Amino acid sequence: MTQLSLSWPGLGPVAASLWQLPLLVGASWLLARILARIYAYYDYCCRLRCFPQPPRRNWFWGHLGMAKWQRLVSQGSARLDMFEHISLMTLDSLQKCVFSFDSNCQEHPSEYIAAILELSSLVVKRHHQLFQYMDFLYYLTSDGQRFHRACDLVHNFTDAVIQERRRTLASQGVDDFLKAKAKSKTLDFIDVLLLAKDEDGKELSDEDIRAEADTFMFGGHDTTASGLSWILYNLARHPEYQERCRQEVRELLRGREPEEIEWDDLAQLPFLTMCIKESLRLHPPVTVVSRCCTQDVVLPDARVIPKGTICVISIFGIHHNPSIWPDPEVYDPSRFDPENPQKRSPLAFIPFSVGSRNCIGQTFAMAEMKVALALTLLRFRVLPDVAEPRRKPELILRAEGGLWLRLEPLSAGAQG
Repeated sequence: MTQLSLSWPGLGPVAASLWQLPLLVGASWLLARILARIYAYYDYCCRLRCFPQPPRRNWFWGHLGMAKWQRLVSQGSARLDMFEHISLMTLDSLQKCVFSFDSNCQEHPSEYIAAILELSSLVVKRHHQLFQYMDFLYYLTSDGQRFHRACDLVHNFTDAVIQERRRTLASQGVDDFLKAKAKSKTLDFIDVLLLAKDEDGKELSDEDIRAEADTFMFGGHDTTASGLSWILYNLARHPEYQERCRQEVRELLRGREPEEIEWDDLAQLPFLTMCIKESLRLHPPVTVVSRCCTQDVVLPDARVIPKGTICVISIFGIHHNPSIWPDPEVYDPSRFDPENPQKRSPLAFIPFSVGSRNCIGQTFAMAEMKVALALTLLRFRVLPDVAEPRRKPELILRAEGGLWLRLEPLSAGAQG
């Protein structure tokens, strides 16, 4: 093998193989990268020292031992007092999050939320890694295992439906497929996706369709179901509000059948809308939203959230801020009375998030809840169960053991 002689003062000649040089260069490059990453991480940590932290489990796990931070929601707003307005939490030694609970800040709390959610030029994407952590920890529980089994079932069912529809579409052709669907009135969400094309004119792949179906099922179905369940629960606990909603619907539909309710009618149910909004404030279906900062974000107090930080906004904390919502645990629909506007920021009520990444289906979700609630109240009186439910924040706000209500059918005369 060809040898290269190198002479070092005081050491004599040293023979080194030519093939060792790339290894030395590569090792030097790798070491430089590692040192650069360590320095960048150290600098990042230094920049975050301006934010207070709850006590950590240890240097490596950080606040991972406090993974049940979600449980704070189940214990009411009092537990949120352990955090300041902006608090830093570490999920592990290499991943940091800034949690905004908005629980104690008395001055302009909405400006902090706007800094994160409304500046789309700074924060332009949702972040999924945090929820991967939550999902992993949640998976360790029995409820989490059931959740994942349910997801697997939905994925398998969606795949089966996609394949069956593709075969039908291929055998019939687009025109005959649409005619058959129109005749049977069975054109659904997956059918629309199968016929859709992206901006380049290409058909959506099975993976694309599955992702959209998952969003529709989990992002739209569960949230609306949670919201509607808590609305019925709150009206069951307040029969005077329930009866007023019922009378409002009856007046609107006087002389018409319930099935004849139309889209324009939904804007003429102001008190029912107030009751829905107050329930969404008290029991928001989605308790937190997250964003990843693509640039440094300057907060109103001049502190800076560094680029790459995951920001988690607590919708529950904002909706239970006593400086904005007096007696936050009290169900009071008058808070949303349009004839008595309150002097509060629009960002004090964000059940559908806010900014460029807000819920695209919020208008449909509100309409869906109005219709379901109106038709339910026309047929039934909703009564509370004896047990007081305990909030159970998962990916969606639920109640431990479920929300148990009793339905009492109304007489035919009472419905009219």
